[in-house]
Amino acid sequence: MALTLLRHAPLHPKHQGRYNGWTDLEIEPSLFDAKAVEILTRQKFDLVYSSDLQRCTQTLAYMGIENFQTDERLREVRFKAHIEGKNFEEISQLSSYDESLLEDMERWHRYICAEKQEAFERRIRAFLSELPTDKEILICSHAGTLQKMLYFLGLAKAKIDYLEFIRIEHHGIQ
Repeated sequence: MALTLLRHAPLHPKHQGRYNGWTDLEIEPSLFDAKAVEILTRQKFDLVYSSDLQRCTQTLAYMGIENFQTDERLREVRFKAHIEGKNFEEISQLSSYDESLLEDMERWHRYICAEKQEAFERRIRAFLSELPTDKEILICSHAGTLQKMLYFLGLAKAKIDYLEFIRIEHHGIQ
């Protein structure tokens, strides 16, 4: 039937715009905009999935959704320890940084990520391949994970804002 992808609620401003990967950060309650997801709170979903990190599970809780399954495969990509928590400006000041890294997404991924691109893609594909195609499904996850899902579903999107959601009527993986 349909798949709805939702990015978690905003983090505290000091954590926004940073490579937060697997760091288990909380959302900032004062920045939760209930109106942004009001339509989702009124909708009935057959299945609801969430990354196991609290910024996603808290988002669903703030929405009043209690019945959901967590799945580690829905986590953001795992960044290298010296990258985790930094913003781009801080990364660009590292002695190992080279502006030419930005010319090739694969090289950039290898530079910032501890998790190989193939492994990241494999876990997301595996999750998507297990989803039934005849249910109303909501997935709450992270920007990078959702972008990769959209890519696999043939709907690439450059940026997904906090609490932005995208409904996909047919969700066959490409």
